[in-house]
Amino acid sequence: MSKAEQTRQFIIEKTATLFNKNGYAGTSLSDMTAATGLTKGSIYGNFQNKEEVAIAVFKHSLGELTGKIKRAIAAETSAYDKLLAFINFYRNNWSSISVKGGCVMLNAATEVDDALPFMKSTVQQAFANWAKEMTKIMEAGIKKNEFRKDIDTKAYASTFLMLIEGGILLSKVVNGPDHLNLALDRIVKIINEEIVK
Repeated sequence: MSKAEQTRQFIIEKTATLFNKNGYAGTSLSDMTAATGLTKGSIYGNFQNKEEVAIAVFKHSLGELTGKIKRAIAAETSAYDKLLAFINFYRNNWSSISVKGGCVMLNAATEVDDALPFMKSTVQQAFANWAKEMTKIMEAGIKKNEFRKDIDTKAYASTFLMLIEGGILLSKVVNGPDHLNLALDRIVKIINEEIVK
């Protein structure tokens, strides 16, 4: 990495939790300089504006989260266990996700809904990619004869994402994992009763 690339990466890493906890509107340039120890000139010498920083931070945080989930999935062999690994990642990592301000996808989705049009397509693509990942696992399960052939994999993937993100949202509000665990338990029940052969 060049020095400029290292500085950009440093800014991204130092402001990631800040953006995730405070949101785009709640993160000021002063907050960014305090978190990085850099001057305003240094930050805007590496990024055109705050919008560019926010997108880079989202992609970085999403990449870290996605990498962890993919490693959990890759450790399993059956489609059933891969699907459970995706679901249980959140159960097993609630504390670390909560400390960093919650799920980066949920936080970004909440904020971009009306306020951040410049970031909406990036967040939409992130959700689409996660739905595709779950769909792929279920389709592999159908091919391996683990799952029913008549299931609507896309509909189930969307349902699971909604339950996960809704569970995280309510759990963040009440400062405890109960709502998330309730949502995850419901997903496991759906998998066992409606998807598995």
